Amino acid sequence: MLMDQYFEAMKGVLAKVETTQRDAIEKTAEEIARRLAEGAVWHLLDTGHMLMFEGVGRTGGMMAVRPIKITCEIENPVRYRPGASSGAVGYDSISGFADYVIGRSSIVAGDIVMLGSVSGYNYFPVDLALKTREMGCLTVALTSVEYSSRLTSRHPSGKRLFEACEHVLDNCTNYGDTLVPVEELGQAICPASGVSASYIMWALQSTVVEKLLAMGKKPGVYISNHMPGAAQINQCGLDQYEKKGY
Repeated sequence: MLMDQYFEAMKGVLAKVETTQRDAIEKTAEEIARRLAEGAVWHLLDTGHMLMFEGVGRTGGMMAVRPIKITCEIENPVRYRPGASSGAVGYDSISGFADYVIGRSSIVAGDIVMLGSVSGYNYFPVDLALKTREMGCLTVALTSVEYSSRLTSRHPSGKRLFEACEHVLDNCTNYGDTLVPVEELGQAICPASGVSASYIMWALQSTVVEKLLAMGKKPGVYISNHMPGAAQINQCGLDQYEKKGY
């Protein structure tokens, strides 16, 4: 069954993460913990599909992880005209957009900027990584090195995200990010990057927690809203975050 093929292939990706990414997770977590203890903010921006929901505000997750949310809506109701088209332009391909995001966000020198992009070749994530790194921020890429290595950067520097960031966490998915070939379709199905990215993110957060505890610092961690006393417990943690940054 295709389901069984997916189970086996996905387990293979996760096993590869465990065997190849441990050192990178450890080193990244150590630097994140150190910076959090010194007052830095941990920013997360995902141009993909999952981390902004999975990695932020979840039970068992660190309160220190803060999303950079980007919304841009244009309303222009007009009558129908054949052939009229504004085209599809994503913000991740707009030159100069990183400067706008930095200017409107709360990123300051010394912060942690974690960027998720499976392909890692579009203009915006690379530009944001390079510019925040120049500011003295710790830049962390969560990307597919194999996939990205086979793509040509759209940034003038020629760099892809894994080349622009100081730390790189490889989600270990393949070129095309699909696991199960289906002959009848003439293509493969079932992406790996979402599950793999979550696997890495929680491994990273658990290691950051461990590092902070070893420093004598107790980080705020969410409990489920359905647990007894959750509102009060989470609020106490958030109050601590506002004071200490973790």
